[in-house]
Parts: sequence; structure tokens; C-alpha cells
Amino acid sequence: MEIAYFNWSSGKDSSLALYRAICSDKFVVEALFSVLKSDSEEIAMHGVSIELLKKQAESIGIPLVSFDFDPKWTVEEYESAMSAQINRFKEQNITTALFGDLRLEQLRKSREQKCNKAGIQAEFPLWNTPAKELMSEFIRLGFKAIIICVDKAVLSEEFVGKIIDEEFLKEFPPDVDICGENGEYHTFVFDGPIFKYPIEFKVGNKYCKQYRDPETKDIYEYCYLALE
Repeated sequence: MEIAYFNWSSGKDSSLALYRAICSDKFVVEALFSVLKSDSEEIAMHGVSIELLKKQAESIGIPLVSFDFDPKWTVEEYESAMSAQINRFKEQNITTALFGDLRLEQLRKSREQKCNKAGIQAEFPLWNTPAKELMSEFIRLGFKAIIICVDKAVLSEEFVGKIIDEEFLKEFPPDVDICGENGEYHTFVFDGPIFKYPIEFKVGNKYCKQYRDPETKDIYEYCYLALE
């Protein structure tokens, strides 16, 4: 069996990919690896705190390894720090990095290149599985997830706070990627077959943030749900 670390985002794709990896009997997952903003100790875009990530890791039974990055870093500084972390995994005899990506080819190539530099194999348990099939499998297995962020350009903020279930699938706009692979929405998973017990959390207020693309100068607005 291959010794692996899993790139953990707290959401539905991570959860289902981890489930598949564990059930495959091909991997021993030694760590859940999460990238956090150093100024907030939250996952970028998802807005999930390190406290909730720790709760997930404890219920799953796999240690959490967090990587803090400074939003003010240049791309080169970020890449250098990330390469150093991947090399540390390699020094711990980890041979494989697991990802929850579905079908973004350029992202996959980037991840493979970074891992290959350190002599680590990148694996993608969900790769190219049809979107509707993935969502049905997620629900059928008993996973429970709440939507914590939406891109307001493609989804109404009314979707924030919804639970992913059969009703959600019926309500979802047909012209939007049901899996949210392009960042249309993000989720927090709080129960399912990879957890020993459900994650306790409190639902806070909804709030919106705007982001400016440094290259195109376009402004994007996202709506979030605060969790505690």
C-alpha cells in the first residue's frame, strides 16, 4: 500500500475522494493537509476555520497538517514554501499526494508537476467521474454537507446555508456545474462514512466579500456563511 497525504479542503469533493481512497485499499493516509491564510487561520475561499478542520480530522482519525501562507507573498514565495512542505512529506516516507479534483486539466498538470519535483506521485480518486454520478454517490453514502460560499455571479445567495440533498439537486440551476468545480460554491462536510461521529458546529450570519483580480482588475463577489 502507498503511504499518502490528502489535500483537505473540508468540503464534499475532499470527503468523497478520501472515502474512495480509503476504500480502495491502495493507500494508507497519514495526514490531512490544509492550506490556510496566515492572517485569518482559515481556508482561502471556503472561510473554514482551523478549529473546524481540527474537529473534522479528529472525527476522521487522521492528523491535520496545516500550511499557513501570507496573502502578501509573491507567487514565487508561495511556490517555494509549498515545495519545502512537500519535501517534508517526502522525508516522512510519504510517496503519494491525494487530491479531490474532478476534471480541470491545467490544475491537475500543475499539481503533478509540483509533486513530481519532490518525487511524489499525485493521485485523483474522483477524476473524470460524471458530475451527476458524483453528487448522487455523495448523497447515497450518507454524507451531509452545508453550502458555505457561493459565487454571486452564477448562484443566488439563497443557496448559502442549504444542505446538499436530493431537493438541492432538483433546485440547482441546470446551466451551472452541479459539482461547483469552477468555484461556483463551496461546502463544509459535517457527517458521513469517513467520520466516527458528526461534527458539531454553529451557524452564524451571512456576509459578502468582493475580490479584485490582480491581473484583469475584474471584481468578483462571494457570499459566505459563518460557521463556529
